[in-house]
Amino acid sequence: MTSDTSGAREIDLATWSRAGQFNLFRTYDRPHFATTARVDVTALMTRGKPAGVSPYRAFIHAIATGVHAVPALRTRFLGNTVTEYDEILLSTTVPRPGDSFGYAYIPYVADWAGFDESCKAIIEETSKGADFAANTGERNDLAYLSCLPWIDFTALDNALPGPDDCIPRFSWGKFVQAADGSWSCPMAVQVHHALVDGLQVGQFFEAAQKCLNRFETPA
Repeated sequence: MTSDTSGAREIDLATWSRAGQFNLFRTYDRPHFATTARVDVTALMTRGKPAGVSPYRAFIHAIATGVHAVPALRTRFLGNTVTEYDEILLSTTVPRPGDSFGYAYIPYVADWAGFDESCKAIIEETSKGADFAANTGERNDLAYLSCLPWIDFTALDNALPGPDDCIPRFSWGKFVQAADGSWSCPMAVQVHHALVDGLQVGQFFEAAQKCLNRFETPA
């Protein structure tokens, strides 16, 4: 498994607007930061799900849409070479019988119907497989996703192999209904500060929320 560089461009550090942040945070022992916020899934649960939409796959699509809306979340580095990818592959955990899981690799499709069909097939195939299929550094053009449907968490931190791991992590938790009938869930975003600031995390949440809100009028 190797990175797809066909849709990628190398960033010129001499003219890059955030070269200062990149050079600073590359020197940190702990350069990552995680942000957890609540996401409104009322439209998904009250309109989308009754119409046959899978909340799990819809949330993956919302995360993917947010990632592709924010260039910083599609930017990776290897040494001093910084690359921005046009498309990012979604690496998500898929439960298997018992207490094990495997990793699925899902390509992004902007159209929901097209994405849902492909995502469903890949997840079903992964759930029946035996290969762990973890990325061990072969490629950087990924986003890591995980679902914790048992926990309405208020913060989350991920295991990281080292300070130069620059692949962002996205996790979401239990869907909870409030007394007024609205639904929400926690979502955590963990990023490398050399590439991403709070501004870009905020832009991601905005784009992901907008994607989820479209189920107010399901197709």
